[in-house]
Amino acid sequence: MELRGVYNLTNIRRADTNQYDRGDLSFIIVAGAMVFLMVPGLAFLYSGLSRRKSALSLIWAVCASNAVVIFQWYFWGYSLAFSTSATNGYIGNLKNFGLMKVMADPSPGSPLIPEILYSFFQMEFGCVTAAILMGGLAERGRVFPAMVFIFIWMTLVYCPLACWVWSTHGWAFKWGVLDFAGGGPVEIGSGIGGLAFSWVLGRRQERELLNFRPHNVSLVGLGTFLLWFGWIGFNGGSAFGANLRAIFAIWNTMVAASFAGMVWCLLDYRIERHWSMVGLCSGTIAGLVAATPSSGFLHPWSSVVVGILSGALCNFATKIKFIVRIDDALDLFAEHAVGGIIGLLLNAFFASTTIIAADDVNIGIPGGWIDRNWKQLYMQVAYVIATCAYTFVVTALIAKGVDLIPGLQLRSTAEGERLGMDEVEIGEFASDYIEIRRDVTDSRWPSDISDGTKGLYDAPVAGGDRHGHPDLEIRRVASQEANGNGTTGPRISSELPLEPIFEKPENGQIT
Repeated sequence: MELRGVYNLTNIRRADTNQYDRGDLSFIIVAGAMVFLMVPGLAFLYSGLSRRKSALSLIWAVCASNAVVIFQWYFWGYSLAFSTSATNGYIGNLKNFGLMKVMADPSPGSPLIPEILYSFFQMEFGCVTAAILMGGLAERGRVFPAMVFIFIWMTLVYCPLACWVWSTHGWAFKWGVLDFAGGGPVEIGSGIGGLAFSWVLGRRQERELLNFRPHNVSLVGLGTFLLWFGWIGFNGGSAFGANLRAIFAIWNTMVAASFAGMVWCLLDYRIERHWSMVGLCSGTIAGLVAATPSSGFLHPWSSVVVGILSGALCNFATKIKFIVRIDDALDLFAEHAVGGIIGLLLNAFFASTTIIAADDVNIGIPGGWIDRNWKQLYMQVAYVIATCAYTFVVTALIAKGVDLIPGLQLRSTAEGERLGMDEVEIGEFASDYIEIRRDVTDSRWPSDISDGTKGLYDAPVAGGDRHGHPDLEIRRVASQEANGNGTTGPRISSELPLEPIFEKPENGQIT
């Protein structure tokens, strides 16, 4: 009798799932796996863009935030974003707490796939958003408090933003805002959120900003192209089926990314007279970001405009952080917030009813100006203003609240920042090897101290031990010995100079 009951239950489940096309199911499973690959892509991108002494801490923060978001989404995140019984238009309820009752029913986003698959795919969006936001930690943030912050942020910021525009009860959804794959929840959420987080965290020490360059541009390139690959699933999968709209979304993603990369690179060339790899990667990401909200609405020719504008405007937006004096180290605002805003606003001009209907589900939805829908622009503008304002204010409040909890201070100490986050937070290093010096500011070069201590600090230093900086205790003892226990002789400062001191030999060459 028990076996018969199991058999009958199996038949019921099989009948429920037969309503879905196996090709659609397979496509979204693969697309979700592609989106997951964006997490290590971001980890490598951020690591390559940082100094060597903080490279591993950013990889750790991105990977750990992925685990935190998976738990949060399973625990109550999905329910707060997509529960179908909530009707307030701003945030869901706990109907699907712990994924309860999330089974084979058609999903809130599309009848083409079951809700359990939809919850997995949307979870990966949350993971990527949190991973982007972790760039705000760059070179001065503590990683454990950041994990507490990201759990709260996902609950109070990301879930409401997702509910607004993707839930069938969300106010932006019912109003008719066009946001295909997350210009609001993902891009504005992470970009404006990163700006607010960086503002609360504070600027890095000025000495850490001198002579700053990415420590590994190869990792920047690798991370960018892992992101590009994942973004194909990110945007293509947002059609929720193996259909023509997904193909248009993929084409638009490719076109926007390529044009934005070329434009950014050309703009950098006019100043640097070099073909910057970092510039090419930055522009490519800007185009991918702008394609996120627009790729499922546009004809491919419109994405040429999306790519050109995002490449140019996001490039210029990198200067805003200097104006507002917020140390947005990895340009989360310029890349993600500005790129997302561009894509959302261009939907008002170029969104096409024909492309929207290419999934055979969203029939008759009005497009933008090309379909003579003149009111779409103010709807998009209002949505952008609402998401930006809500994200900045609530993110800043969450960050400040966490920072005030004893033991959860978000910012490392000045000494920890000097040593690097890898040493003080992780205890391991992305690149651990022997070198003579790490930075031009580590000591005098070439050292030539008149009291006979030439070469005092020239011994090779283990890259993972002190990151090129002699230990402060060694400096103190050496200084006392050179000064006769502090009473006579020339003084050797225990502080690093803010600027490199170059001494010119008699032959006129610095060697």
